[in-house]
Amino acid sequence: MKKRQVVVRRGGSGRSTTTSVSRTVRYGECQKNHAASIGGYAVDGCREFMASGEDGTNAALSCAACGCHRNFHRREVDEVVSECSSPSSNNI
Repeated sequence: MKKRQVVVRRGGSGRSTTTSVSRTVRYGECQKNHAASIGGYAVDGCREFMASGEDGTNAALSCAACGCHRNFHRREVDEVVSECSSPSSNNI
């Protein structure tokens, strides 16, 4: 999960706005076409990516359920944006 914080200062109003973006990435069903070599279309029915190993290893990119690489699974990104406005301490 990546988290990013941005501070925006606007002149004249004496207020600053802090925006925080939080993203969560999840991998859904497998979309690998197992019959592509014979000109057909068949998927294996794997519903969710489950890593075969620990984070940071090559096994973490392979699905324990179907054996496919993580890139064959549909990527779902949940993004939460929160904004907070506060008075500035610098009154110029």
